[in-house]
Amino acid sequence: MIEHVVDGAKATNQIGLTRADYRGVQSTLCPGCGHMSIANQIVNACYELNLVPEQVVKFSGIGCSSKSPTYFLGRSFGFNGLHGRMPSLATGASFADTSVEILAISGDGDTASIGMGQFKHCMRRNTPMVYIVENNGVYGLTKGQYSATTEQGIQLRKYGKTKFMPVDICLEALASNATFVARSFAGDPKQVKELIKAAIKHSGVAVLDIISPCVTFHNLETSLHSYVGGKGHEVPLHDIAYVPLLDEITVDDFETGTIKEVALHDGGHIVLKKLGEDYDPFSRAQAFHILEEAHRKNWLVTGLIYVDPDEKNLHDLFNLVDTPLNRLKEEHLRPPSDMIDVANQLMQ
Repeated sequence: MIEHVVDGAKATNQIGLTRADYRGVQSTLCPGCGHMSIANQIVNACYELNLVPEQVVKFSGIGCSSKSPTYFLGRSFGFNGLHGRMPSLATGASFADTSVEILAISGDGDTASIGMGQFKHCMRRNTPMVYIVENNGVYGLTKGQYSATTEQGIQLRKYGKTKFMPVDICLEALASNATFVARSFAGDPKQVKELIKAAIKHSGVAVLDIISPCVTFHNLETSLHSYVGGKGHEVPLHDIAYVPLLDEITVDDFETGTIKEVALHDGGHIVLKKLGEDYDPFSRAQAFHILEEAHRKNWLVTGLIYVDPDEKNLHDLFNLVDTPLNRLKEEHLRPPSDMIDVANQLMQ
């Protein structure tokens, strides 16, 4: 990605925007919140991809995570919906205007509790959007109750121990036929940024379950949702980089290990370097296996878990036109008079 500096001015990307053009307002989240780390990487990813902020639409539901769109892409349109109902809003917008990038921000409660039904249907429809779950395993906005993703047996302040097995958002996405499934950790900014870039360029639904520590209510060192716990148990599947179409694909940072390239619909590539595992992100069965193994061994497996770049998305299935539906003129919507005559004759 090329940056330009003119007469000592701030660096700009290829469309003449600075990083500041992708930022939002000052955060009111708790200092150290993982959600702000994610917001910063969304800013960096959009800047490096040369996205026009006005062509991105942000959607969110309810929770600390749903406040975070205020802190990035201040020039983009946004809609803060009801608890758990964000996927239907984002699907409607995507269906109405296929030209915009949909950036959907949710949380573990917003997705894995009240929003589970909408989440599952969004996955099976393969709606083109980036669906980021800022997963901290706790209801931070309502003072620290455990959520559907809190690990079993965790002791939370004033609420006792969790008795139930946690919902695994990546497993749920896989079971619902999502075509891009990844997990990352807010404390690994490079990986978060590259996964966001790859997700934006994916042609279908791209789910990023990002473990985002809550420093106020759920920073227990025994939990994978904490900085200490997450760092201590993180097992990256591979090193990852997104390479745009116009950039030369190099392997300078991938000297050792097996290299795997994932070609995306826009001509860009995801470049994966094997680390500890000989892992194939095209294999749905292997994706299920690694997530089940991670649960048994208390691993925080991160990276691109599964991708299918060829599956038709919602726009393809309905053969949608490039022109936004609300901008189609009457002559495009009404059949010509001769066709109406033919239809009337057939009905007689």
